Amino acid sequence: MRLVSLISDVWENARRNAALTVNTELLHANWQTGRYIVEFEQHGNVKAEYGKQLLTNLSRDLTRLKGKGYSRSNLFNMRLFYVRFPKIQTVAGQLSWSHYIELLKCDDPLEMQFYMKECIKEGWRVRELKRQINSSLFQRLALSTDKEGVLALANEGHQVLSPADIIHDPYVLEFTGLPQRKQYKESDLEKALKVNMEQFLLELGRGFAFMGRQYVIPIGNRRFKVDLVFYNAILKCYVLIDLKRAEIKHSDIGQMNLYLNYFKNEICQPDDNPPIGIVLGARKDELLMEYALQGIDNQLFAARYQLYLPNRDELQSQLDKLLDNFEK
Repeated sequence: MRLVSLISDVWENARRNAALTVNTELLHANWQTGRYIVEFEQHGNVKAEYGKQLLTNLSRDLTRLKGKGYSRSNLFNMRLFYVRFPKIQTVAGQLSWSHYIELLKCDDPLEMQFYMKECIKEGWRVRELKRQINSSLFQRLALSTDKEGVLALANEGHQVLSPADIIHDPYVLEFTGLPQRKQYKESDLEKALKVNMEQFLLELGRGFAFMGRQYVIPIGNRRFKVDLVFYNAILKCYVLIDLKRAEIKHSDIGQMNLYLNYFKNEICQPDDNPPIGIVLGARKDELLMEYALQGIDNQLFAARYQLYLPNRDELQSQLDKLLDNFEK
């Protein structure tokens, strides 16, 4: 009934707006608390007896007066919140305080700004944001670009404008649980990705929809199978992924090229863009892949995956060197 639908929409919008308003007010209160703490410190009061244990004493007094929510660690985060966001206008009300606690763990302001932009665009939950930070997504994307690209990442988030923009190298697949096993088959990896498809889609990035596993390609009297098939709504094209447990071989590139030609001629609709192929292996020889991919007209990429979280400090060190080199 239309009347029921209209009234239901009114109340749904009211609840959503009320929740957003409450969240915004709570963020402002946290920011204002941090501001008062910083101003107290800057006026020299930290040198006084009370200032020696400012946050500890403040936590005790506020907890006695107001109840829970004023632990020393929470007050520390409120103070840092103000320091990192000195202008209240830069605080996004779409994100919760729990989101900001994770963002404040980023020491690099460019990194923090990137995750903030992506979080808003993609609607990441707190655990998704935490996973992306732990997997060093910013550093992985930044190391494949130049200084201008790093700044664009921070200011605009990750823009998907071309097939190359969806490629990560390496892809981080720690959520499969396979590192605990000394040996595994390609089928084990494929099954683990399907079981953990939500996390895999998060790793793949924007616009991906899962279409199928072991997609059959009949050519003549032979049947080939693509491990995983997706559709990217942003690039408007199919994305085919073939998994390799060990090093990617030159023959794997030829096989993926066959799949792409089939999809281009038999599956893609007139308004689809050409399909993208990703051969995903544990290792790859860069020079071998350069020769194997040379002369191929299709959008075909060879990329690595790893089954453990990367060393964030090492990646950040590489990124710092990259930025330093651009400035010289």
